Amino acid sequence: MSDELRRIVAIDDPYLLLREVTTRLADAQQEVTELARLRRRVVQDLHAQGLSYAQIAAKAGLSRGRIHQIRHTGPAPEGAFLGRGSVTVATPLRRDDERGRTVVAVDDVSSGKRLEELARSYGLDVTSEHVPVTGAINLDRDGLVVVCGPRMSQEMWDTYAQDPVLAWERAEDGPWTVVDRKTGLVHRSGQDNAPARPYDVGYLGRLPRPDGQGTLLAIAGIHTQGSLGVVQLLTNDLNTLWGQVGDQRFSTLVGVEYDPDTSEPLSAELLCPLYRHDEVTSV
Repeated sequence: MSDELRRIVAIDDPYLLLREVTTRLADAQQEVTELARLRRRVVQDLHAQGLSYAQIAAKAGLSRGRIHQIRHTGPAPEGAFLGRGSVTVATPLRRDDERGRTVVAVDDVSSGKRLEELARSYGLDVTSEHVPVTGAINLDRDGLVVVCGPRMSQEMWDTYAQDPVLAWERAEDGPWTVVDRKTGLVHRSGQDNAPARPYDVGYLGRLPRPDGQGTLLAIAGIHTQGSLGVVQLLTNDLNTLWGQVGDQRFSTLVGVEYDPDTSEPLSAELLCPLYRHDEVTSV
């Protein structure tokens, strides 16, 4: 019996005991899920290196059938791209100056809900919250996925400024753009061109938290359709993204063609490499 279990068993107050047991069970389930994810990842990595299931089983002291079962069941390793154990998906609130009230954009709601569904499909516990109209949000937390551009939050502006390759800048004629410092390309939304076309640019990156004790996943579009496109890319290609960057810091841009009537993405493709920040030299 562990020390933690002994502590809980010794609690006399039945209500405190019930609360402590419930909390511990939730924590234990998260641990079990993440251990199962890690175990499957190890088997997949060893198999990808050329080892047979029989060889892995022999070295690990397990049966070949057990190794094969581990490889094909349990939470997929790529779920760790979003977080470990639990994630919080934050989407922005907006100010409707005409009506004098706080609103949410339909596309932001869709992005948030789809991210929540994606995280749950990988066995992660999910909570949601909003970035208030003030933009103030505590970023020094584990498992944060924030759908919010730099215009709407000073905290997120400061976070995006840590990206060594991709920079948010305003064009001389006013619209926001994203500049690739490595190539010199300026990426601009089709909405801001003349004539306008149903095309937007989305940003995806894992960036450092203000406290330096971890990272957060940042998603933003020049317009809301860009964020929807990023979420579609995550939904369709999470395994590929995980294989390229794992849980390391990175950033990339996504070009999004969308239906002008519904804002639904028709295609979402990378506009640049997945820039690993630990591999980036001065640009």
